[in-house]
Amino acid sequence: MAAPAIKLYGLALSPNVVRAAAVLNEKGLDFEIVPVDLTTGAHKQPDFLALNPFGQIPALTDGDEVLYESRAINRYIAEKYRATGTDLLPPASASAKLEVWLEVESHHFYPAVSPLVFQLLIKPMLGGAPDAAAVEKHAGELARVLDVYEAHLAKPGNRFLAGEQFTLADANHMSYLFMLGKTAQAGLVESRPRVKAWWDEISARPAWAKTVAAIPFPPAA
Repeated sequence: MAAPAIKLYGLALSPNVVRAAAVLNEKGLDFEIVPVDLTTGAHKQPDFLALNPFGQIPALTDGDEVLYESRAINRYIAEKYRATGTDLLPPASASAKLEVWLEVESHHFYPAVSPLVFQLLIKPMLGGAPDAAAVEKHAGELARVLDVYEAHLAKPGNRFLAGEQFTLADANHMSYLFMLGKTAQAGLVESRPRVKAWWDEISARPAWAKTVAAIPFPPAA
């Protein structure tokens, strides 16, 4: 059997790799995750730097196309394979709303949730202890961001972030929302009815179940 033409380079546990895998699965595309061992510095070696000169995961190859940055990868997949699987791009009438929520994810949601997930989930996996002050700070920041989401999702016509259709804006949130749900701060979602209903709906998607099944969480101690 021929190897998949699409290769996603990184760690299967990385939220940024999971972000890209989620979109690849929504499109029903066959792809291979090629492990990049960060503990040995493989991401700083010439072979990987040829894919991403910044030495960060993920990177993606699709035939001769080489891409990095998970959000750019997702936009490429959504546009190139628009006719395949789930259409993650809304009609032109809702395109501006999509762009707004793609920006909100990268500039407001991600900066708050990423360090919180690191402190509560990733750091303990690496043998460290969470910094209580950092947890409090970032949990407060994320709470304020999610209050905006709660108000937005309560408005008529906002079943999803960009309207009535599941789009790339929703998909780009899923990896970190999932990781957050594995921490003691899961209540930040659970306590907001509209945000919880949105997360419950998008996380019930078959493509997401396939994505989660490939995340290699270590066994509980």
